Amino acid sequence: MARVAVLHNTLDFRGGADAVCAHVCSALQEHHEVTLFTISATPLSTLNEMFGTDAAVPVRQPPAGERLARLFSRADDRFGPQLPLRSALLTRWFRRHAGPFDVAVSTANEFDLPLPSVQYVHFPQFNTDVPGPDGAHDEPLNGLWTRVAGLANRELPADAALIANSSYTAAHVDARYGREPEVLHPPVDPIPGKPWGEREPGVVTVGRIAPDNRTLDAVRVVDGVRERGVDLHLHLVGSTAAAYRSYCERVEDAVAAREYVTLHTDVSRARLEELLGGHRYGLNTKHGEHFGMALAEYVAAGMVAFAHDSGGQRDVVDGAADRLFDSVPTAVDRIAAAVDSGATPRLSPDRFGADRFHRRVRELVDARLG
Repeated sequence: MARVAVLHNTLDFRGGADAVCAHVCSALQEHHEVTLFTISATPLSTLNEMFGTDAAVPVRQPPAGERLARLFSRADDRFGPQLPLRSALLTRWFRRHAGPFDVAVSTANEFDLPLPSVQYVHFPQFNTDVPGPDGAHDEPLNGLWTRVAGLANRELPADAALIANSSYTAAHVDARYGREPEVLHPPVDPIPGKPWGEREPGVVTVGRIAPDNRTLDAVRVVDGVRERGVDLHLHLVGSTAAAYRSYCERVEDAVAAREYVTLHTDVSRARLEELLGGHRYGLNTKHGEHFGMALAEYVAAGMVAFAHDSGGQRDVVDGAADRLFDSVPTAVDRIAAAVDSGATPRLSPDRFGADRFHRRVRELVDARLG
C-alpha cells in the first residue's frame, strides 16, 4: 500500500473535473493510503452526492484554505474562475508537503511535481500563449501563473504519466509540451431509464448554470424547435455557483417567461437520473467542451444526444454529423429532424463505464510506483 497524494485545484465548481477527482479517490482508496490536496469550500461528501461516488479520504488545505476559496468565489463573478492561479498556489504549497508521499495524481491538469505522478488533463492550464489545433487560448496573467507553477520552460516532468479526457485535449497538450497523452475518457456508468416509447418528448440540458456552458442557448434552441410546431419542453439542470450569480439571474428571468422551461438547481443524483432516464433528448450547448460529462450522461441514459461541433464532444457522439451543430439555428434543425424522423439512440449506455476508468487509473499509479 503506497501513500498517494491527489491534487485538485478546487471542488467548488462541481463539474466534470470534480467528478473525475471523486472517482480517482474512489478508485485508489481501497488499494492505497490517499490524501486529497485542494483549496475548496465544498466538502468531498457533496461530490459523492452529486456523482454517486464513495470517496472518503483525508482532505488537506493550505492555512485558511476554505476562507481563501470563498474569497476566490466572490471574485469569480467579476474576473472569472482563475483556475490556473488556484493550481499554481496549490502546487507551491504541496511541494513543501510532498515528502511523505510515494506518488501524486493530479486530477486538475498539468503540474510540475517533485515526485512521480499521473496527471489527468481536462485541458492544459498553463502556457496558454502556445497555439493548439484550433488556435491559442491565451488568458490574461497566465504567463505569471505559469512561472509561479514552474512550467515556464514548457517541459512537464519526465516521470509523469499524462492522460487526457479526449483526443481534442490530447492534441492541445502535445502542441504545448511536445508530449501526447493517452486518452482515457472520464467515468460515466449506465443510467437506468424508461423504455423509449414511455419517455417524454422533451430536452434535458445538464451543467453549471454559467456563461461558458451557454445555458441560454439551450432555451433559444427549444424556442426555435417549438416555433416549428414541435411540442417540446426543456429541463435545465445544474448548480448555481456564486461565481456566476449575474448569469444565473438572466437564466432565471428567461425561465420565468416560458411555461415550457423548468430550472432545477442542486438536484439530488436520484432526481437527475429520473430526468435523464425519463426524456428522449439531451442537449449540450457549450462550445469547445473539453470532453462533455453531461453529454456522456445523456448517452449513458439512453438518450439521443446533441452537442456543439467542437472540442472533445465529437468523441462522445462518435463524430455523428446529425448529432453535431455549429449554431443555434443548426441545433434547431438537428433536433427537429430527429423528432420528425423518430430517431432513437445509436450508442451503448456503457460506452464510458466507471470500472474501465478505475481499472486504468490503478494501473497507471502502480506503474509509477515501479
